[in-house]
Amino acid sequence: MRPAMGETNDEPGLGGQVALVTGSTRGIGQAIARRLHAAGMQVALHGRQATASAPAGEPLAASPGSPGPRVERFAADIGRKEEVVRLLAEVRATFGRLDVLVLNAARAPFKESWRLLERDLRQLLEVNLMGNVFLVQQARELLEAAGGRIVFVSSLGSRFMSPQYPLGPVKAAMEAMVRQWAEELGPRGVRANAVCAGLVRTDAFKTLRRLWTGLDRLPEAAFVPPEEVADAVCFLASAASRGVNGQTLVVDRGLSNRLLRE
Repeated sequence: MRPAMGETNDEPGLGGQVALVTGSTRGIGQAIARRLHAAGMQVALHGRQATASAPAGEPLAASPGSPGPRVERFAADIGRKEEVVRLLAEVRATFGRLDVLVLNAARAPFKESWRLLERDLRQLLEVNLMGNVFLVQQARELLEAAGGRIVFVSSLGSRFMSPQYPLGPVKAAMEAMVRQWAEELGPRGVRANAVCAGLVRTDAFKTLRRLWTGLDRLPEAAFVPPEEVADAVCFLASAASRGVNGQTLVVDRGLSNRLLRE
């Protein structure tokens, strides 16, 4: 494994390295990008549109060229292979390396599986499965050169049926793909793991409140702040997790331990 460049803040081996975080314009992805940046990483922010930005006042919101680890913004629809090819070419041209690929971007309708239209199914698979495979294919050479890490952001829908949440089964397929990558790319020096996030108050929360009966009755302690998911991603990106490969780390404050309790 190639030694990391520069100094680190509080995570082994991250200082000066480069991370691409897909879907990092808001929510969990934005928290992950902030956390990796705070650990000393240069960060490639990604959004489907070119208006990617971080909240005012956050270190990551600094404009390109400002002091601190470098931050650049990229736009691409990862459901389209040609845009993924362009995205990775731009990241390579900008940073010259890629150490950590965080697969966080997701896009899906909220409806029962029997109501899914062909365009819904195409979106589910093209963005949430095919797009991630395209990203790894295009990033593989850079990741192998760096002894890199892949971290996929999953959800509890991958293991528990959630009403009108067809993204859950696709997340489960992606967790299986993580194990596939761990075996295929492990001998090439690349580790692959996943973080399965519990209930997080993202932009989709208003919709979930209408669909999931009883969600409002859960105690506040059952909800996971995006920063706690970001901490887990940062751990899997760092040398501290060097013995972990092909695993899914559940970050849900223990909610899934007590789903059948009143």
